[in-house]
Amino acid sequence: MKPFWESKTLSALTHAEWEALCDGCGLCCLVKLEDAETGEVHYTDVACRLLDLDSCRCRDYPHRAKRVPDCLSLTPEVVAECSWLPATCAYRLRREGRALPSWHPLVSGDPDAVHRTGISVRGRVRSEEEVSEEALLERVVHWVPR
Repeated sequence: MKPFWESKTLSALTHAEWEALCDGCGLCCLVKLEDAETGEVHYTDVACRLLDLDSCRCRDYPHRAKRVPDCLSLTPEVVAECSWLPATCAYRLRREGRALPSWHPLVSGDPDAVHRTGISVRGRVRSEEEVSEEALLERVVHWVPR
């Protein structure tokens, strides 16, 4: 029998299955800049103030949208529209009908594999509380898998 992430569409997942699909990389929590002319999205090495920089998980996940008004809650509909999701994102991979990588916690059984393989933001980012808005252009990075 196939595992749930291979046998169900994103919209058919239960809440618990949806949450389990997140690999905990923290890449979607990076501050992104959009070029007004081209629409191209650029990642920075600046993370949302709620991101725990060690665990790469939100420190107040249930209330994140209230505390960070521009926080985007991923849903199947949002995932279908988000071309900026990293190439390693399980939501994007499954939307595209592709398999989860071997380091994904659902495949490996190891929630720390995402960090050991260097996929996560651990050790690479700063909190937005430490960086001025004016400095964001200087913080654009090219290591996010596109």
